Amino acid sequence: MILATLKGIGKQLLRVKVVDCNADDTHFARCLSTFDLVALGVGSTLGAGVYVLAGAVARNSSGPAIVLSFFIAALASVLAGLCYAEFGARVPKTGSAYLYSYVTVGELWAFITGWNLILSYVIGTSSVARAWSATFDELIGRHIEEFCRYYMTMNAPGVLAEYPDIFSVFIIITLTGLLAFGVKESALVNKVFTCINVAVLVFVIISGLVKGDLKNWRLNPDDILNATTNSSHNITEFLPSTSLGEGGFMPFGWTGVLSGAATCFYAFIGFDCIATTGEEVRNPQRAIPVGIVASLLICFVAYFGVSAALTVMMPYYLLDKNSPLPVAFKYVGWEGATYAVAVGSLCALSTSLLGSMFPMPRVIWAMADDGLLFKSLAKISPRTKTPLTATITSGFVAALMAFLFDLKDLVDLMSIGTLLAYSLVAACVLVLRYQPEQPIAAYEMTSTQDEPELADSYIAEMLPQPEDSFTIKNLLSPPNLQPSHRSGRVVNICTCVIGILACVVSILAVQEEMATWCVSLLCLFVVVSLALIFIVWRQPQSQAKLAFKVPLLPFLPITSLFINVYLMMQLDKGTWMRFAIWMAIGFLIYFTYGIRNSAEAVLNRSDAYELACTIKGEPMATEKDAFLHSTEGATGDDNEE
Repeated sequence: MILATLKGIGKQLLRVKVVDCNADDTHFARCLSTFDLVALGVGSTLGAGVYVLAGAVARNSSGPAIVLSFFIAALASVLAGLCYAEFGARVPKTGSAYLYSYVTVGELWAFITGWNLILSYVIGTSSVARAWSATFDELIGRHIEEFCRYYMTMNAPGVLAEYPDIFSVFIIITLTGLLAFGVKESALVNKVFTCINVAVLVFVIISGLVKGDLKNWRLNPDDILNATTNSSHNITEFLPSTSLGEGGFMPFGWTGVLSGAATCFYAFIGFDCIATTGEEVRNPQRAIPVGIVASLLICFVAYFGVSAALTVMMPYYLLDKNSPLPVAFKYVGWEGATYAVAVGSLCALSTSLLGSMFPMPRVIWAMADDGLLFKSLAKISPRTKTPLTATITSGFVAALMAFLFDLKDLVDLMSIGTLLAYSLVAACVLVLRYQPEQPIAAYEMTSTQDEPELADSYIAEMLPQPEDSFTIKNLLSPPNLQPSHRSGRVVNICTCVIGILACVVSILAVQEEMATWCVSLLCLFVVVSLALIFIVWRQPQSQAKLAFKVPLLPFLPITSLFINVYLMMQLDKGTWMRFAIWMAIGFLIYFTYGIRNSAEAVLNRSDAYELACTIKGEPMATEKDAFLHSTEGATGDDNEE
């Protein structure tokens, strides 16, 4: 009895969502082009980090070799981007990683993914809004900060910010109104700001390379220490806190390059917002993969070019960690260029803010439409075709957080949410590519067309075959050229074990000092992982035609999975504690509301009721029809216009 109960609960937690990707019905307006998606991806990814991050990483970790750090980080990001691109071509619906998890690994994992995406988007929106406010306040002489500190100081150290940021609230409310007004208008504003930002960065790259000197990539340690003789560029103030390395192109060696790459990886976070536009794009199967890959390529070129220009303009040990570009232009005598940098920085912050705010209500809407969050959040405006309630609610929460909190301690939670989504999408691509095509729909079609012999063949495929036994021969040399239920189960089990091993290996790898037994255990787990990867590689893949497929399966998704888990394990204990609290709140909502009210749960109950009525010979009630009718009412009537 207990075993049956646990089995039933497990089935509820792992039930998957069935999506008809051939149906073109949508609650949203299909008005976005491929260029709109590229602009959205570039705008959300190429944020203020390009104006700040390069200086901090080059000075403390990589030196001029920061260009290699960005190259390595871009490769890691492309791995995740390719996985998103395949799912965007496979399931072109609203929901991003949440939906991808729902159709592949089940409801509980989908809720965890969506819940963490909401957290990362809310914190991202709030933190970028405060950065926008601080940057603008810096340009006008810090008058906003002085006013708020004098009249509105909050005495709650460690809990609240030193003062409430009114201007950041105004920014969020303005953009919330823009997003609620319409997707097309939001995309136009985003394209304008993104083009200005890219133009400024092109100016920075060209002018930096013109005014730069390649000698700054070949600095000698003795020359660095002797630089104190130049009174205008005395570096003695840097010596106590910063190691100058060994000079040359890689002053801190490959250790510094890889350490810098881990930091630079977060500069590429943001492209996943493209995946939330599945129902608002014309030709999403093509536009989403192209948008993701093109935006990552453009962002890499921009980061690579700016970091190269910055390090040839100025010795890496003199770079400013907070405002590297203005200081570098002053160093080469182009102080007037700092105004262009200021304009580009504000435009970058604006597009980054839009990039955080745009996907947030769409993930909330998708979860509410599926019944995992409250149904009232699934209302679509019949006039603007936008998720109105979800947009206003998410904007209010983000504005409240920006108003009250400093958010410095919460920013790492963005990384956990995003990296968890990346990891699950990589695992889902791996699982889905090795699953057999479901014959149920085909069987129903053929049986209605009086072709019993073809129907019998489909039934025979569903029954266990002699070659489906789990032998070493079948694992390493499968008899089928097409995926079978056995090969699908093999990949499912191997992927689960690989995910667990990725966590264990990452925990061991981030230890500063490892004992001999720890190194031996790490080597053992790596060998086991390689064996499992080999088994997965030997299984037959699905030959279904898609607009885009991840190449080099299973190696690219598994590499992406390991990189993402490793970066998650580098976060501190405090971040994991805050993550646990957030997840506890989410599980409370799911187990008290979502598990009973999800669309799949209601449909399963309705199907069971209809089956019982059919067996008893009673007339069937209209519970399913009532549910579908209530769902249409919650999402708005698309035919009103």
